[in-house]
Amino acid sequence: MRVKPVVPRAQANRDVDDAIAYYLSEGAETAAQGLIDALEQAYGQISRHPATGSPRYAHELNLPGLRVWRLTRYPHLVFYVERSDHIDLWRVLHGQRDIPAWMQEPDAGV
Repeated sequence: MRVKPVVPRAQANRDVDDAIAYYLSEGAETAAQGLIDALEQAYGQISRHPATGSPRYAHELNLPGLRVWRLTRYPHLVFYVERSDHIDLWRVLHGQRDIPAWMQEPDAGV
């Protein structure tokens, strides 16, 4: 098994920063730290087993290779594409968002 580094795009980093800022603004420091821990676990899983993410949105959005990993205990989805030498992490979105609309943002494409 070859572990591939997870390389977040700028938009994915902004998504994570926004989610953490939201928890902190609500006085939920424990939740913010928990989200960070959940993301680290998800990134580890994705880097070791990229094919385990669901291809559901790849079909819905007509984005071949797109996979999604749902965080445990948090309502966030991690969107990524496996490349030959790394995991291209596109977005980290709240599951209640209008996913097709959010994935069409300029930085979301390949």
